[in-house]
Amino acid sequence: MIIDKEKIFQEINNQKPHSVALNGPEGIVARIQEIADSIEETFHIPAYIIGDTCWGSCDLNTHAADLLGADILFNIGHTIAIAIQSMGKKVVMIDAYDDVSFDKVARKCASELRDHYKTVSLLTDSQHLNQIPYIKKIFEEYGYEIIIGKGKGQLNDAQVFGCEFYPAHYLQEKVDAYIFLGQSRFHSASVAISTERPTYMLDPYFQEYSEVTEFAQRIQKKATLAIYKALDAKRIGLIIGLKEGQFAQVRALELKKKLEELGKRVQLIALTEITDERIQIFRQIDAFIQVACPRIATDNHFKKPMLSVPQGLALIRLLKNEPVEGFLKVQHWL
Repeated sequence: MIIDKEKIFQEINNQKPHSVALNGPEGIVARIQEIADSIEETFHIPAYIIGDTCWGSCDLNTHAADLLGADILFNIGHTIAIAIQSMGKKVVMIDAYDDVSFDKVARKCASELRDHYKTVSLLTDSQHLNQIPYIKKIFEEYGYEIIIGKGKGQLNDAQVFGCEFYPAHYLQEKVDAYIFLGQSRFHSASVAISTERPTYMLDPYFQEYSEVTEFAQRIQKKATLAIYKALDAKRIGLIIGLKEGQFAQVRALELKKKLEELGKRVQLIALTEITDERIQIFRQIDAFIQVACPRIATDNHFKKPMLSVPQGLALIRLLKNEPVEGFLKVQHWL
């Protein structure tokens, strides 16, 4: 794992903080611990590790950094294209790239698929963005035309989140297939659903590639079934996420108004962690819509229907007797 430690030290030298906080994905916590030790040894200031889950740039936990009195929050491993200012606190995004090699699996994929596809687009998550140029050259060696999608908002060129797919979405009429670099069906299946194009995942750890279409179809069927299960709900719980990057209060109130106009009773609920265990306490609610993170509804099991924003909008269309096909074929699931 290659972490931009130099940038961390440069920010500390420039800003002269009294203390700092660090967080990132669970998979790199051991490296974050090493960096925290190095900060304390070098600068003689407290370096707090925020050990709560951190799923992305929408889940920074600046509130914890504020409680700790940290002057800078270093978020490691969620590369984005813009700087983040949150609640007056300086949040510094630190790149963390996995140095695993894609060479073997990329050549295997390029060789075996070249009779099926001519034009493909390469996509990846934050950890493998630095490998896009090299893998592009490999596929071009095998005769492919490679188109790299342009980033937008927080996304860099060729980058996708689990809920945001601008670089893929713009190209769906121009490419035959997508190739995702990384061991993440979470990301690659999202691309397949939002574009309805063949999508392949290159796994550099097992040196295998696989098409994720079937897995993506199962996710979509599950999401569609939840909508129909919610159709007869008399009372709907509308959940607002309390994490700062997931706080969509305005969107929640918009959905509440539309549902009430269609005869549904709606109760507003605020939660930091949205789990099946937590929602069981709301026994009088028949179905839920959460506006925090679309992947909560599609990737987790809930005993009662749990809808994301696109699913909630599809439910509203169903209540109006309108078609709902393609409700996830959008560039951003919020």
